[in-house]
Amino acid sequence: MELGLITFADVGDISPEERMRNLLEEAKLADELGLDVFGIGEHHRPDFAVSAPAVALAAAASVTSRVRLTSAVTVLSSADPVRVFQEFATLDLLTGGRAEIMAGRGSFTESFPLFGYDLEDYDDLFLEKLGLLLALRSSERVTWSGRHRAPLDDVGVYPRPVQDPLPVWIAVGGTPESVVRAGALGLPLTIAIIGGSPERFVPLAELYREAAARAGHDPDTLPLGINTHAFVDRSARDADAAFAHSYVAMMSRIGRERGWPPMGTAQYDALRSPRGALAVGSPSEVAEKLLFEHELFGHQRFLAHMSVGAVAHRDVLRSMEIFGTEVAPVVRAEVARRTDAAAA
Repeated sequence: MELGLITFADVGDISPEERMRNLLEEAKLADELGLDVFGIGEHHRPDFAVSAPAVALAAAASVTSRVRLTSAVTVLSSADPVRVFQEFATLDLLTGGRAEIMAGRGSFTESFPLFGYDLEDYDDLFLEKLGLLLALRSSERVTWSGRHRAPLDDVGVYPRPVQDPLPVWIAVGGTPESVVRAGALGLPLTIAIIGGSPERFVPLAELYREAAARAGHDPDTLPLGINTHAFVDRSARDADAAFAHSYVAMMSRIGRERGWPPMGTAQYDALRSPRGALAVGSPSEVAEKLLFEHELFGHQRFLAHMSVGAVAHRDVLRSMEIFGTEVAPVVRAEVARRTDAAAA
């Protein structure tokens, strides 16, 4: 199973400039630890430092040599698919074939008015732009028309990437229609589990595989990824001391914007429990949580979101180090054992 990290480059109580320096340290360490994927999200808010993930990933490419670099996510609904393709094709050339696009509709909506789009078109924008992005990656010359962008008439789009096709994942937070769409198109799917119990997301994985099979795709060959908030330290107490306050503050702040009740200790403890969404604790606890989720989903990729809110940079680096050296080997070995046993 591929193991990696994603970040939204939360600013917290430091400057955006310092946060960007920290981001490159995280990317470099992920590469040195032998992790498989490093992802950077797109936001257009003051609490996150990255609004242009392709630019940040290109900077990460300069300090890495092996780790795959992906957006997490690209808000495709408010972007120009031609430009997105060109940016990530360029990143793919710079990295020798390590670029990926993780496309999503976006959990925040600031980019829609910023780029002149109507939220009434939320779903239609994503469908149309995803169709164009897939057309661009499948053919050097494209003829296309839609409602939300000027048509293309036998236009060549360059540069072309190293990878053919350039990987495009669909990221979802829990919308069944999005899951079915990804399966029908035969695209890899990432499910972000940010609350509740992982078990309640199992029907989404089943829907995805059923939709893929109905569309004539082999669901066994389609990668499925799981994203969760995660943090690992020498003990559960140390992990909570470094992570809990910033995590609870961030979730409560976002909750106020969306009309959710504030998060308290009881809610955090429930999420931290063996069947909760958070992968936070000692190395053995985090490994156990990841393997529990693998039993549920049989997924091929897990991405941990550690640098949440105002978690201190030194603590994030320590968590990454333990994750890469103590958690990852245990999880990889056990998943390989399960795979071999199933094949036998």
